[in-house]
Amino acid sequence: MLKKKNIIRIALATAFILLIPLAAMQFSDEVDWNRFDFVVAGALLFGSGLAFELVARKSGDTAYRAAVGVAVATALLLAWINLAVGIIGSEDNPANLMYFAVLFVGILGAGMARLRPRGMARAMFATAIALALVPVIALAVGKSQAHALQEPPGVWGVLALNAFFVMLFVVSALLFRRSAQDRSAGSAA
Repeated sequence: MLKKKNIIRIALATAFILLIPLAAMQFSDEVDWNRFDFVVAGALLFGSGLAFELVARKSGDTAYRAAVGVAVATALLLAWINLAVGIIGSEDNPANLMYFAVLFVGILGAGMARLRPRGMARAMFATAIALALVPVIALAVGKSQAHALQEPPGVWGVLALNAFFVMLFVVSALLFRRSAQDRSAGSAA
């Protein structure tokens, strides 16, 4: 069970981070958030912090905790970018919904793995593969998605951004694998 102190710490960190766009809105017209934007951002930040606390405390192993941190931060950043501006075309492009399906693959995989390091490694590899398939599927679906890929950041930008996120999920998977190996070595000794 999470301690009340940890929940308060996560809530305060979330509030502090949300003060940044709130302050920016006072000085610039470039930042234009409404209440809904703050609620969604707050839910993403608080939920990510809570997820990290719940999952990372499953193990005192540094590699496991780092793997959880990388996975949660990557999922947060992927969702944030996708909701804010979209990755394939604008945020309104239905092809961007595939990125939420990718996150579902990771969550489902983590549940099936029961948060055990070896299974978590597999889940993160599966998430990386699903993510790598998103632009391929978008290009294969038809003209509407191909047109969206021509919008900024363009095909190469989408591929580069996807490759970056794939790499982060692979790093998480490798850290989980390292944690599983450390556990195996520790139990054998």
